[in-house]
Amino acid sequence: MIALLRDADVTVSGFLTREVREGRRRTGFRIETVAGEEGTLAQVGHRGGPRVGRYGVDLEAFERIALPALEDIPAGSVLVIDELGKMELASNRFRDAVGALFDAETPIVATVHAHRHPFTDALKRREDVEVLRVTRANRDALPEQILAILVGPDA
Repeated sequence: MIALLRDADVTVSGFLTREVREGRRRTGFRIETVAGEEGTLAQVGHRGGPRVGRYGVDLEAFERIALPALEDIPAGSVLVIDELGKMELASNRFRDAVGALFDAETPIVATVHAHRHPFTDALKRREDVEVLRVTRANRDALPEQILAILVGPDA
């Protein structure tokens, strides 16, 4: 999605999360901003933060990377948030920042966990939000479909 937006000459802000693997075993998650800043989101064995399954969430590192990526979004840009999931939603500051952005005029493309959560459930119910369900059958075509929604079919 980020590459498609950039290819269409759209300024992109935000972040994505990536799995950390040791061999075949997933050991954690990293956050990476569109600008290239990186940090730990969660990992097996991390102590001191909320737990999601076997992962300890490093809220301090997450907020240090994610929150600046959600500030000063340039006019005409698209904000990409990957993702609004249990780990990210453990941060009150993150939820506040995302809520404010949804009330602004910035177009947002966000992946949202399928689990019920008061914050994401409320976002999904908003009249100005279009929810597209990702499936194995549509996942490869979705980025082009979303790009057409954001910038028009001729992008």
